[in-house]
Amino acid sequence: MKKIFSLALVIVMIFAFSAFAEPMPGGTKLIFSTGGAQGTYFGFGGVLAGKVSEKTSTTVTAITSGGSKANIEAMQDEDAQLGFVQTDVGAYAYKGTRLFDEKITDFSTVANLYMEQVQIVTLDPSIKTVADLRGKNVSVGAAGSGVYFNAVDLLSVYGIDIDKDIKPTYQSFGDSVEALQDGKIDAAFIVAGAPTTAVTSLATTKKVYLVGVDDEHILALRGTSPYYSTYVIPKSFYGTDEDVTTVAVGAVVIARDDVSEADVYNFLYGVFENKDEITAAHAKGAELNLEFAASYSAVPYHKGAIKYFSEKGIKVSGK
Repeated sequence: MKKIFSLALVIVMIFAFSAFAEPMPGGTKLIFSTGGAQGTYFGFGGVLAGKVSEKTSTTVTAITSGGSKANIEAMQDEDAQLGFVQTDVGAYAYKGTRLFDEKITDFSTVANLYMEQVQIVTLDPSIKTVADLRGKNVSVGAAGSGVYFNAVDLLSVYGIDIDKDIKPTYQSFGDSVEALQDGKIDAAFIVAGAPTTAVTSLATTKKVYLVGVDDEHILALRGTSPYYSTYVIPKSFYGTDEDVTTVAVGAVVIARDDVSEADVYNFLYGVFENKDEITAAHAKGAELNLEFAASYSAVPYHKGAIKYFSEKGIKVSGK
């Protein structure tokens, strides 16, 4: 009986040790390229950067940017070592399609952190479906941005040509919200983690409506673009009359391949070992999940991420 008890105790101790993590020494200073000042990338990225800097030997500074593509370009130019990227845009870069003329493969995945909803925002209650956007003035994100291609994908499954069937404008989140408020556009595509600061601010002064996506068109979209998943935005986020169904892509942190193992390990340690503190500072912290973090398959994981996830009993693919 004592031998059985001792063996059980050893197994428990081994499991506890395998799940235990400590930050690595030898961390350096990293620049984390995020997104616009009114978007979730920058707000949440700043919280993550602060926690990693506080809890580990790695110092991370979050900076604003033009979003996913700009972040990859900043890393290419060695102006940043970390960046946020949409799951679809990361795949485009790695394959050299759509936004990218050639393959970019000198970056790796750190973690898939949360879902970014495709939010079609309007102040016009008569715009109830995506089909109602036909002939309207619609902001479709910055030219060549991930948001632009999200708009193209979603409009196309409704048979709407972005150049022929709507009047597109190319604006950032903040500019789109200002244009909506001033009556210059009828609707705007905003792809960011909901609730999004820019939309929340608009909802404090105007009645905001979100355009939903029906199951039939979501199925058609996923048939051609598997990066999308179904997501329901609660009515409590912006004071809409009801919950709204839309689609979403993942928000992934990536790193240059030459970032040290210690720095990437420390980033993950700072984030996932301090989830409660992060959640207290930003709502997106509640979505942090190790299994989801290890779920991105389009871009191999960084060696520091492989080490961290391995210690948690999770296997991810690297280069």
